[in-house]
Amino acid sequence: MQKLLRSFAEVALASLIVLVGLAQASFAEMHPDWTAPLPPFHIAGNLYYVGSRDLASYLIVTPDGDILINSNLQSSPAQIQRSVESLGFKFSDVKILLISHAHFDHAAGSAAILRKTGAKYMVMDADVPVVESGGRKDFAYPNDHYPPAKVDRVLHDGDLVRLGGTVLVAHKTPGHTPGCTTWTMQVMDAGKLRNVVIVGSWNVNAGYRLVDRPGKPASYPGIAADYQKTFAILKSLPCDIFLGAHGGYFGMLAKLQRAKAGASDVWIDPAGYRAAVEEKERAFEAELKKQQSDVSH
Repeated sequence: MQKLLRSFAEVALASLIVLVGLAQASFAEMHPDWTAPLPPFHIAGNLYYVGSRDLASYLIVTPDGDILINSNLQSSPAQIQRSVESLGFKFSDVKILLISHAHFDHAAGSAAILRKTGAKYMVMDADVPVVESGGRKDFAYPNDHYPPAKVDRVLHDGDLVRLGGTVLVAHKTPGHTPGCTTWTMQVMDAGKLRNVVIVGSWNVNAGYRLVDRPGKPASYPGIAADYQKTFAILKSLPCDIFLGAHGGYFGMLAKLQRAKAGASDVWIDPAGYRAAVEEKERAFEAELKKQQSDVSH
């Protein structure tokens, strides 16, 4: 009887994994640039892009091993590995895995990458329960399951991640997720020290509730204040090289076309960064005002 029950459980688990994979594949079909390959490229200093046409993944190369930011979809690790290796680096040299936030399009591939590389997984405190539950504890998308991954180091706002002389700063920029993380670092580029900002996210997704309504509380307590804190932080960060968790955040494909046409320093974009932060803050404020108005009527 125990063998039969175990067999049923194994079949049910296998079926669940298949269904989750199909659900994520279906969602990715709505966003073809999430899976469309893109030749990897050098950004500046020891920083490289190894993601798809929209889901960003970054490789930071150091003498003591490498850091990878974002594992992306459950299907993404093979694409990321090919990109890393086509640049001439070893995937097994990845010693630290970081993410921008705990949604499946940035964290679903983490378990596979950790198995392949033996890297240490470091995640911002408020997103740890989500990645360790495989998405089940996400406040907005508890049905977007992905393989859970054990976190080796719990990060807090302002923590430093160091490896081989490279230092990244973890800025907690919550709202999109409670532990959404914007990464900053400095790189030498053409003899100049450049400030890099990799935005975690600033979007208010459809269905996010920013205010309490009768029978429909805010998506999580303090979410609106979290977004306000995030925009204050983003506006305070010095930025030369503007990057983000999605290529669309920083106009990546258009900048690549300019680079191919011979433009130099396309990644140096402090004005674009400031304009994007202001635009997203206005969008947040408009949505907050709309939801507040809906409550008052």
